[in-house]
Amino acid sequence: MVLEQLSIVNYKNIEGATLTFSPKINCLIGNNGAGKTNVLDAVYFLSFCHSANSNQDALAIRHQEEFFVLEGSYLQPLTSSSSPLKVFCGMKKGQKKHFRLNGKEYQRLSEHIGLIPLVMVSPSDTLLIEGSSEERRRLMDQTIAQRNHRYIDALNRYNKALQQRNALLRDEDHEPDVQLMELLEEEMARHGEAVSACRSAFVDALTPSFQLFYNKVSGGHEQVSLSYVSHCQRGPLLDVIRRDRHKDRAVGYSLHGIHRDDLEILIDGHPMRREGSQGQQKTFVIALKLAQYLFLDGTNGTNGTNETNGADGTDGTNGTDGTNGMGRHPILLLDDIFDKLDAHRVEQIIRLVASQQFGQIFITDTNREHLDQILSHGDCDYRLFHVSDGVIE
Repeated sequence: MVLEQLSIVNYKNIEGATLTFSPKINCLIGNNGAGKTNVLDAVYFLSFCHSANSNQDALAIRHQEEFFVLEGSYLQPLTSSSSPLKVFCGMKKGQKKHFRLNGKEYQRLSEHIGLIPLVMVSPSDTLLIEGSSEERRRLMDQTIAQRNHRYIDALNRYNKALQQRNALLRDEDHEPDVQLMELLEEEMARHGEAVSACRSAFVDALTPSFQLFYNKVSGGHEQVSLSYVSHCQRGPLLDVIRRDRHKDRAVGYSLHGIHRDDLEILIDGHPMRREGSQGQQKTFVIALKLAQYLFLDGTNGTNGTNETNGADGTDGTNGTDGTNGMGRHPILLLDDIFDKLDAHRVEQIIRLVASQQFGQIFITDTNREHLDQILSHGDCDYRLFHVSDGVIE
């Protein structure tokens, strides 16, 4: 998938811009706060129907303005269709946003997820290591959802049953209806086990390419690992949920279920959060996101095929054209990725992203030298943009 042209009106600090991009490398250079990240965030918004930084859409409207508009024109190089995909998003203050594909408004925004696969690496990704388990579940959910719409449905059904069960547990005036409680627990168990199976397969599929990328960037000086941790590993989820119902009633919420899943992140056998340096943690995040890219690309570091129909967390379709993302390379956004890395790690990352392994790439940096190094490593098309106070040239 290639973003050919992007139109921005009143998005964050950008009053207006119409940008035509290279199908390979697009570099945005400028000082901190100039608006480089806001361009990437606009690209992200058109893939996920919300900003990378907030789910409150109104915060994306430029100060003193009443609306914002984003429009993207996308090419699908490896498909028979020569017509570009036109994606539109517009929002006025106090009103809901409108999202359209080729002029037709979506009934549900979830139908759009996965149509334009995308991976973003940003400074806030350190929360994957330092933050709560919710951050790591979000990574799993966002990635799998781009290739499996049945996963989105199962996760939504689980969360709805979880919210209803928690409401019963919090009711201090009435004892919970036992039959209703049992029905909700059965719903949680059925959909929770489906979600857990996808998450487990996803981590198994991701790990080899993640470790390969980490070793390339780090020079093999340390060993890292990912492990999926879930209450489903303790036995049938229905039994696990029901086992401590009295404890759940005492605290007023559900203590067990896939909403407590996590990724265990280790470096040389110890928690990365505690033992990893800033450079090691950033290397970990970049390697993880590059592996995420391969997963969405359908290669997973293998031969580019996947005929297991769900064995890696996918369902064989992306909810649109049945291609499962194959042949529609994800867009890769790299926002200020070189900070806190030594020269060796910067050099290795530059070699990776300049290779033919990746499709269209957007890179921001305050340092022109890094961008020049990337461009010198690859004989490929590129465009360089200068950003200053929301103005892009």
